[in-house]
Amino acid sequence: MSELLFFATTAALMVMMINSGLALGPARGRPVPWVAVGLTALAVGGVVIQLVWSGAMDALDNDPAKTGWWRVVTSVFMQNGGVAGAVWNIATLAGVAALAQWFWGGPLTVALFAGGIFLPERVDALLGMGGPSTDPRNFAGSSGATYFLGATLATALLMRTRLLKERLLAVGVPLLGLVMWFAQSNGHGLVAVYGFVTGFLAWVAWRAIATRRESA
Repeated sequence: MSELLFFATTAALMVMMINSGLALGPARGRPVPWVAVGLTALAVGGVVIQLVWSGAMDALDNDPAKTGWWRVVTSVFMQNGGVAGAVWNIATLAGVAALAQWFWGGPLTVALFAGGIFLPERVDALLGMGGPSTDPRNFAGSSGATYFLGATLATALLMRTRLLKERLLAVGVPLLGLVMWFAQSNGHGLVAVYGFVTGFLAWVAWRAIATRRESA
């Protein structure tokens, strides 16, 4: 039952983030989100490598017991949740990255996704949350970076909307994330909180640059 609740809350958090992105503007008529296409292609390519190379996970995952500077990046494009987990991770990556690119633009989407790769572990260390995870389930997978990126969409919605319903949706993302972390030790929730805060910083910088350009 606890495992089912874990998956249910994890899925609910993703649905809230996707709905936040959809509330920022319609997807129909938008240009092809090439950054999202590229990230999705990398994730699919990672799965293909796993299928044809039995040593892929050992060489490319982020096991803290192994050396290799590349692991923190390559592990994101490996999947270790079985067929269903891989399909979910790749599908949500494609959707979230597309929504992010349509709102933030390509370069900032890449930067925020990279933030989802590099920042959580460093923030954990800064806050004294412990060292690198020793749970093999956390050695690979794109979900962490995806949830981080998705949470920035909730931040953007909160900063843009005046509708109470949409504000509640946006605020619900970090609140559910905190509940998931404290009640379930669900890292997806904590990563979403980090992404929400980073999204606010990105919004402030983004608006400051836009204002400067308008006044130039």
